[in-house]
Amino acid sequence: MPTVGIIAEYNPLHNGHVHHYNEAKRLSGASHSIVVMSGPFTQRGEPAMLSKRARTEMALRMGADLVIELPVAYAVQPAEWFAFGAVALLEATGVVSSLCFGSESGSLAQLLPLARFLSEESGPLQSELRSRLALGESFPAAYSAAAAQVWQDSGEAGSGPLPAASRPNVPAERKALPDDHSGTGSVPKLNEDSLAELLHGPNNSLGLHYLIALRRLGSRIAPLTVPRLGAGFHEPLRTGTAIASATALRGLLRMGGSPADYIPEYSLDILRCEQQEGRGPLDWESFRSPLLHLLSTRSAAELGGLLDVSEGLEHRLLRVLPELEQFSVSGLLSALKSKRYTRTRLQRMLLHILLNHGKEEFSSGALSQGPGYIRVLGFRESGRSLLKKMKQSATLPVITRPALCSHPHLERDLQASAAYAAAFASPLRSELYSDYLQPPVMI
Repeated sequence: MPTVGIIAEYNPLHNGHVHHYNEAKRLSGASHSIVVMSGPFTQRGEPAMLSKRARTEMALRMGADLVIELPVAYAVQPAEWFAFGAVALLEATGVVSSLCFGSESGSLAQLLPLARFLSEESGPLQSELRSRLALGESFPAAYSAAAAQVWQDSGEAGSGPLPAASRPNVPAERKALPDDHSGTGSVPKLNEDSLAELLHGPNNSLGLHYLIALRRLGSRIAPLTVPRLGAGFHEPLRTGTAIASATALRGLLRMGGSPADYIPEYSLDILRCEQQEGRGPLDWESFRSPLLHLLSTRSAAELGGLLDVSEGLEHRLLRVLPELEQFSVSGLLSALKSKRYTRTRLQRMLLHILLNHGKEEFSSGALSQGPGYIRVLGFRESGRSLLKKMKQSATLPVITRPALCSHPHLERDLQASAAYAAAFASPLRSELYSDYLQPPVMI
């Protein structure tokens, strides 16, 4: 039963996602698929436009056999921990044979040797990264530059792939990772400039972290990549094409436009149903009131104990707040944004404040332990065979009823779902506590 894994947010699920799914099945030759999907909040620190149940139904109608939830502990983290948590879940199922992700490069030829190198040279990388962050660089810019510098200093720049067997202390299972699944056969050289250009693509950067996670877990899951089609991440909608970025689609929906040309019909039907029921689309302004309440009733010391509130940001937050003529989340973000702090970084900070995520609970040491459960969000009839097999193969408990499991991250997931549903027009008990009251989505 070859099974391909996909890591996604489907915020919302559009034609580009359908293309990726179809290509993932074709390239992998898999008969089944498992999607690891973020829950109510996303990696860029934003509320999902639609609930995780709605987006799960979209994924299942597209063809996914099984959808499992990426715990909020990992879903709202920088790329390193987002990727680690998602890949660790796929590994823990015991049934996934390949992982397919989208990339701007459309090839593993450059990403694989870089992943090998960075997974084995984390000490120098972290030291260089800290130095650049101390100079005021944003994390994405600092990581790209630090990786390029460490790569250059190692003497590997301009070389071909790094043979796993040539480095000490590389577990044998890591040597099973293929050199490339793109069919190019050659490995382009990487110098500092080409590396910076490579990592400038957000999908390339995230894909690199998937590959690093596979190596650190000693996984035999084979990586695959599909070239990203159509508009780039920040590009506006284009006429004459059926593929648009999720960012552009969310902007279109906020302006009251119709995404019918860019999303499959089943996604459009689910979207319309959620709108009619007052369950979306949501954005940061849907959480303006609870966020303002929390910011207004916490001291600098209390804010400073929360994740990503560091380097004096707690004082800056409390100083900026009374300067806003009219409070809005977008206005607050604009007032806080600087060269050092990207909008994504600040959005994640606000999410941690909204959800009361403490620094110790979500420290690197805690996250490195990996997820503690596999939470099933939904499945097709064809997914039952996967669940049956996972009862024997999974290395973590497979949960369909949260009440039967106790884990700190699961408690945070349940809290996040309730906080999200509280922003609905008229939230019902069945929506606020859907994790307890509703079974997984089945089609």
